[in-house]
Amino acid sequence: MTTYFPLFFNMEDREIRVFGGGNIAARRVKMLLEFGAKVSVAAPQMTEELEKLAQQQEKLSLEYRRYRCGELTREWLVLAVTDDLAVNDMIFEECRKKQIFVNVASDKEKCDFYFPGIAKSGNITVGVTAGGTNHHKAAQITEKIRGQLSEWE
Repeated sequence: MTTYFPLFFNMEDREIRVFGGGNIAARRVKMLLEFGAKVSVAAPQMTEELEKLAQQQEKLSLEYRRYRCGELTREWLVLAVTDDLAVNDMIFEECRKKQIFVNVASDKEKCDFYFPGIAKSGNITVGVTAGGTNHHKAAQITEKIRGQLSEWE
C-alpha cells in the first residue's frame, strides 16, 4: 500500500477544477474556498448548497455542463467527483497526460492526493487521513483533534 506524504500548500488563488456537483463536491469545494483557492465546478446539475455558495463566493464559478475531453489547460488540481465512472476515468487519463494533480473520488488508486479531515484553529491546521481506507475513523480522530484545539483558544 502506498503511504502518502503530508504537505501543506498555499492554496491562495490556485486554479482548481471540480467535475461533479453533488454532496461530495460541495464538501470539498467549501474546504478549498476556505483556504483561498479559485474553484470552478462543471456539472449538469448542482446541489442547492453549491448554488448558494457560488452566490456568496467570488472565487467560485459554476458551469452547468458535462466534462469535455481535452479541456484542461491551466488547472493546478482537478477533482473527479461525478457519478459516472467512465467520465472519472477520462478525467484521470487527461490529468495524467498533462501532469495535473488529480483526485478521483470513486477510486483511491487514481488519487495523487487525498482530502484530509481538517481541524483548524487560528494559525494551527491539522490534516488527518486514513490512507483512503477508513473515512469514518479519520473523521472521528479529526473531531477529537478539533476538541483539543478548542481547548487552546
